[in-house]
Amino acid sequence: MGFEVNRMPEVRVTASELEAAERIYRDGLDALDALGLPFLVGGAYAFARYTGIERYTKDFDVFVEASNLEPVLGALAAAGFSIERRFPHWLAKARRGGNYIDVIYSSGNGLARVDGQWFEHAVPGEVLGRQVRLVPPEEMLWSKSFIMERERYDGADVVHLLRALASTFDWTRLIERFGRYWRVLLSHVVLFGFVYPGERDRIPVWVMETLVGRLEQDLRTPASDERICQGTILSRQQYLPDVEQWGYHDARVFPRGHMSADDTATWTAAIGDDK
Repeated sequence: MGFEVNRMPEVRVTASELEAAERIYRDGLDALDALGLPFLVGGAYAFARYTGIERYTKDFDVFVEASNLEPVLGALAAAGFSIERRFPHWLAKARRGGNYIDVIYSSGNGLARVDGQWFEHAVPGEVLGRQVRLVPPEEMLWSKSFIMERERYDGADVVHLLRALASTFDWTRLIERFGRYWRVLLSHVVLFGFVYPGERDRIPVWVMETLVGRLEQDLRTPASDERICQGTILSRQQYLPDVEQWGYHDARVFPRGHMSADDTATWTAAIGDDK
């Protein structure tokens, strides 16, 4: 499939560079197929399948359960990739030349951990001439919904997923995925109605009624006096004053979240890097 550059318009990729990258990704897919453990393809390839929006990135995203991480990395290392484990709470990288296969088993905020539902609801597809399973669109939307950094905001991706697939989503499962963070989902479906005012009916009425009903109930419930900042779930950088200076508890950190203090420190120290 063809690509256009997205988010980084200064990047120029020649046909030979693209061909070389795809050859590397095929080698990775072949190594994972030979291993025999389940994996999913996400990122630009799955997004293009779901929305029709194509773009070039210099990495290739595969998703695995954390329990399968070590054999997956071993198979990629045996296929000639060098392994980097910079962010142990969610991501490892397999590098060959200037291209990467990102091996993902959670999300940067520790929330969207890969579990059996990802595989149960995976979508069959073809990528680079290989038959694969793609990350389910519900899980793609779930994980993208929390990316609201200064340098990267995935709200448009979420809106485009809704435009393409809202009428076929398993909304009950999607709402369950968001759990107590349902306000984030509500914010995106409200934004969808703003972006596409003539297509608001793509979102089922009962979904809006359910989420707005929760909001109305919240408004009638006294606010907690707990000093917690959930903004860190949306941005690792923009809410640092809250947790470092103003005494708010970081919602990513145990026991409320899924990250340790070391995880958040490592993730914060990498601000400004590509990932």
